Amino acid sequence: MTKQIAGMAVLLTAVYMATVIFSATTVALGQNADSAPQSIAKRIGTVKSASGSVLILEPSSGPAVTVNVQPNARILRLSPGEKDLKSASPIQVTDIQSGDTIRVRGTASPDGTSLAALEVIVITRAAVAAVSDQLRQDWQKRGMGGRVDSVDHATGDVVISIPSLAAKKTVVVHTNKNTVVYRYAPDSAKPEDAKPSSLKDIQSGDQLRARGNRNADGSEMSAEEIFAGVFPQFAATVKSVDASTGTLSVQDLASKKTVEVKVTPDSQLHKIPPEMAQGFAMRLKGASTGGGPGAAASESGQKTAAPASAQGGPPNGRPQGGEMNGGAGNGMRAGGPPDFQRILSRLPSSTLADLNLHKGDAVIILATEGTPATGHTAITLLSGVEPILQAAPSAGQAMMLTPWSLGGAPGGDAAQ
Repeated sequence: MTKQIAGMAVLLTAVYMATVIFSATTVALGQNADSAPQSIAKRIGTVKSASGSVLILEPSSGPAVTVNVQPNARILRLSPGEKDLKSASPIQVTDIQSGDTIRVRGTASPDGTSLAALEVIVITRAAVAAVSDQLRQDWQKRGMGGRVDSVDHATGDVVISIPSLAAKKTVVVHTNKNTVVYRYAPDSAKPEDAKPSSLKDIQSGDQLRARGNRNADGSEMSAEEIFAGVFPQFAATVKSVDASTGTLSVQDLASKKTVEVKVTPDSQLHKIPPEMAQGFAMRLKGASTGGGPGAAASESGQKTAAPASAQGGPPNGRPQGGEMNGGAGNGMRAGGPPDFQRILSRLPSSTLADLNLHKGDAVIILATEGTPATGHTAITLLSGVEPILQAAPSAGQAMMLTPWSLGGAPGGDAAQ
């Protein structure tokens, strides 16, 4: 998946989409494969390459599989969303192309690296892309998310709060037996790595993203789909850096504990320019001292309130009324709090070596939950944040820990 800046709209990958489609189809059909002998294996993934009757299948996880399509194999092209193979169209193996998503059934080799396919169900790359785009747009239109405050297992309600430098907004997410729940893998922020889960796995403090129908004022949602997981965020100072191994050790400013963080090619690293950091700091200081996000100092030293249109605006919503001057597209909302996600999306990407971090430098890190074996992996790391943290020590959460700032979160901007 192409790297995406935190907070940008993210498209669910074709493999993930096709897996969901095929899984739903299998359940609906009660496929014959489910009653087949255990020696019959099934694989789902994307075609990496196709040459004659030999396909290289790349599953969503695990090594690639060589698929040898047998001469008598049944090959069908299925439209996304179809739940009856009777509507599928017979095709030839030569019609299968790189990028198509397939579900194959056949006899696997003892080591699982190859499979003699007796059946191949195909969803073309173009069809999956069309469905993925529709889903992305639906997440943008009907998506909402934040940090979990509480879970009521009896009623199926989850209360979330949306981080903001303005007034805190609370939303009640209603679930039912038809709500599909996924939990992010502890070492990944990608939705294709998320596993089927349930309401009982959602805990206070989780980051949650839900898609469904909201009431008129946006205070409640009836969720159709939920993604949840733990994504720690650290405002910290650097203790040591090893650019050669992609690791750094930091001291969390809140807990005073030492945290080890791994940086991978998927990690988004950015350095905020000094003048930009100072601009953010001034705005944040106005918010933290009671002047409101849009407060500014007049010549007499008195604070002036933000325009009424900015006060009480949707926290972390889309930019209102254009951007302020002070740098081309600097992400400042007119009369409102800084749109951190917009500014992050426009900063150039860096490497750990490019950041040239030294002991004592301040950073803000959004990371995966990790495991005892893998530890934390950086999703986003920002340097040059000293002025921001001095102005508002809690700014890190508003800047980074938003439900759509995860690199692989479904959808994109949350419509408030």
